[in-house]
Amino acid sequence: MRKIILAFFLTLGIFSVKSTNISGIVTDAETGELLVGVTVFVKDNLKYATSTGLDGSFNLRNIPSGTQTIVFRLISYEITEQTIQISDNSNQKIDIQLLPQGLELTAVTVTASSKSTDYGARKLEKVSPNILNVVSSNFIENSPDITVANVLQRISGVTLERNSSGEGQYAVLRGMDKRYNISLVNGVKIASPDNKQRYIPLDIFPSELLDRLIVSKTRTADLEGDATGGAINMDMKDAPRQFTLNVNGSLGYNAMFFERDFLAFDQNKITMTAPNEKFGSDYRASMSDFGNTISPIHNKKPLPNGILGVSIGNSFLNNRLGVILAGNYQNHNKGTNTTLFDTSMSQTDESKAVGITDMHERTYSENEIKTGLHAKVDFHLNDNHKFEFYNAYIYNKSMQVRDSKSISYSFHYNPEQGNYDYSFQTRLRLIKQNIYASTLIGHHKITPKFSLNWVGIFSHAKNNRPDQTYINLDQLTTNNQGVIFVDADGSPRRWEHNTDRDLSGLLNLTYLLEGDMGKFTLQGGGLYRDKKRDNFYVSYTIRPLNGRQNKGEDFNTIDEIQWVLSNPQGSVGPLNYKASEDIASGYAQVKWEKDRWEAILGIRAEYTNQGYFMFYPNADDDPDGKQIYTDWLPNVNIKYAYNDKANIRASYYRSINRPGFFEIVPYQMKYEDYDEYGNPDLKRAIIDNADLRWEYFPTQTEQIMVGVFYKHIQDPIEYAYHTKNYRQYGYMPVNLGNADNLGGEIDVIKYFREFGIKANYTYTNSSIITPKAFFTRNESGSIIRAFEDQKRPLVGQASHVANLALLYKSVDKGFDAQVAFSYTGDKIVIASHYLNSDYWQKGGFYLDISGEKKFKNGLAIYLKANNLLNTPNIEYIKTHNPKNNDYPLQSTSGNTIIRKEYYKPSFLLGFRYKM
Repeated sequence: MRKIILAFFLTLGIFSVKSTNISGIVTDAETGELLVGVTVFVKDNLKYATSTGLDGSFNLRNIPSGTQTIVFRLISYEITEQTIQISDNSNQKIDIQLLPQGLELTAVTVTASSKSTDYGARKLEKVSPNILNVVSSNFIENSPDITVANVLQRISGVTLERNSSGEGQYAVLRGMDKRYNISLVNGVKIASPDNKQRYIPLDIFPSELLDRLIVSKTRTADLEGDATGGAINMDMKDAPRQFTLNVNGSLGYNAMFFERDFLAFDQNKITMTAPNEKFGSDYRASMSDFGNTISPIHNKKPLPNGILGVSIGNSFLNNRLGVILAGNYQNHNKGTNTTLFDTSMSQTDESKAVGITDMHERTYSENEIKTGLHAKVDFHLNDNHKFEFYNAYIYNKSMQVRDSKSISYSFHYNPEQGNYDYSFQTRLRLIKQNIYASTLIGHHKITPKFSLNWVGIFSHAKNNRPDQTYINLDQLTTNNQGVIFVDADGSPRRWEHNTDRDLSGLLNLTYLLEGDMGKFTLQGGGLYRDKKRDNFYVSYTIRPLNGRQNKGEDFNTIDEIQWVLSNPQGSVGPLNYKASEDIASGYAQVKWEKDRWEAILGIRAEYTNQGYFMFYPNADDDPDGKQIYTDWLPNVNIKYAYNDKANIRASYYRSINRPGFFEIVPYQMKYEDYDEYGNPDLKRAIIDNADLRWEYFPTQTEQIMVGVFYKHIQDPIEYAYHTKNYRQYGYMPVNLGNADNLGGEIDVIKYFREFGIKANYTYTNSSIITPKAFFTRNESGSIIRAFEDQKRPLVGQASHVANLALLYKSVDKGFDAQVAFSYTGDKIVIASHYLNSDYWQKGGFYLDISGEKKFKNGLAIYLKANNLLNTPNIEYIKTHNPKNNDYPLQSTSGNTIIRKEYYKPSFLLGFRYKM
């Protein structure tokens, strides 16, 4: 036996000395990009074949000795052959460059773009004058994410503010609330559909339309001055060099509806236009104007979720003209189960701890339809003049039913005797949002040293929320006996819509100088934006006919309730207003480059004229007002490339945060235990920002980045108690002293042939001091409201944020997979006006996965699964009242649970075709 084993290994040794291994790297001949998925094989002998991995490398093993021709093949590239002489028992390395098909390097062509690849993303991060994080469309395509908001959560320092269905909607960057960040499409601002603020919901943008997503965390003078946390730039798809057709379709389901039905209403029963608006403010409406009823509620199993996307593009006129058209349609059914507690601060208990007053069990059923249309034309007149024309239309429709059952822990509450008060509320909500943006860009090289580009932008956004209806029912139970009846206080029906229109123009001039002192790039330019905003609001109250209607006697379902209208002319208020904002800015900037150094020094001036007009002002307030101010915003950026793979960056810049449109309107809204006011004296916040980052790029697609940042905020805008007219207290947006925000970030990307790791971690610590209200007794023993300053983090700032993505790609097998973990630590989601009553969101882990199998005919099938851990959203207050211990979900842990909700996992199974 020993002789047989020895002979076997000797035989292996004999054969091994007669073969060799060939390894190397394959790149794009034009861009230098590492190419993934290149088929590499020995000509006329497909037994010896492999493909390049995630790092662009290949390894052909055990190639017979002698003269061999190695073939390199990739779709849309010229086939390349390399003949080499292979000697026995040796390893050889060859690096190959592939030339894109149809590329004539001396001709005027639509520039080949690497924007959509990981190589392009890393290259932009390396050469950019700003500190960036970039996500390529290649990564997005293989990720579990289908909206821009969810893609953002994979970036270091980003946490998400989620909507009632658990979907990410707004981004908090580096602990800075959404008000401190700006959103751009192809580098320019667009109109917002929000009715009070200027930020844009990011969940309405399908990620499939992107070439890449860029988050700029520092600012140079050519960028607008109100990006403190960062600027989120959605860089849309570019025209391809050759004919391209992509089709994507999928079906899926939310696991919530394996356990319960979906609630829906009939959109045709919605009164789209309020009588007040349709017939005039003097018109006295009747129930016939509302169809005499409301929509019935249907319980059903929803149809599967669906996505359909198509993009088609080509180049013409000898590659001078590039065109791309793309569309995406998404139809999703989402569900949420929520337990919610109402609390109040006792006016007799001086413990400063809140007590629970009510518990609500809510179910949400939401159907959401998203449509995105995208068209772009690139035209090269010649080597020196290029034009881009871009148009986008984004539409989002949401139909939601919220069904709620509430129990009041009042004096009547005594479950042992069967005494308790129930209330039931059904809310029907339809929201339609759309954004249209049209951009025309010109790039002109006037001389070899002087160039200019200009941009003209028109954008329009609309938000329409018609006939939002609340149906309120009550049940007073004694000895477990009680009848459900319609609340005599009535049920509101509200109409609200707003429009936002932007007209903008930008001009940038560039002049180059070179000499012994280095290369100087002189830049200057300006921007002008004219913004107009209109907001409409009216509310009607319907009451039960004859003052009361009982379930089982007068009605069985809510559409059978008979109503009368209590306010025929409707109720209007401060949400009826117009707003305007004119911004004029100019900048000057110089960039110096010499050897491995790069430095940028710039200054930007921004003039703001922000105004409002109220249609129904309060008696003591002026109906219109303005804020006019000018800011000077310097910036310094320094980059030192101490070798070809590493940079050290340092930057300082000043930024601002303007008040929201509605915040400076002198409105007054009354709530149960406090009044809320607008603040026409609200000032913009001024922020000084400093950053330091070390960057290392081991290969073209890998990176290690370590950075720290600091932000000092003067006059931060927060909601707090403040004096109004020097005689009373109100809750309003105010400027509160100073705030500080300090943090650090680590980003790592590493590939091992078929495997890859993308990981990041961010630590953030911020602080601000705000006045808080509580109740105490004065010297005479009377209960009074007092105030105490309290230190807390900024809203939305989580101390710890981490992401880990495990990647697998086998080109030979045509398989891609991604496992994405994310963690967000505890953070404040609502800053309360009461002491120790801020709402905190408990941190949690999230797990999403995706996988794709490609076939040789251009077809692929894929799977995306989200929220596999069914991570709940838990909100709590960091105080404990022993009186709360007997209520559900509460414990003696020291916290008071305010909200706990589940969204369940969701799944998509689809196909993708590329030609």
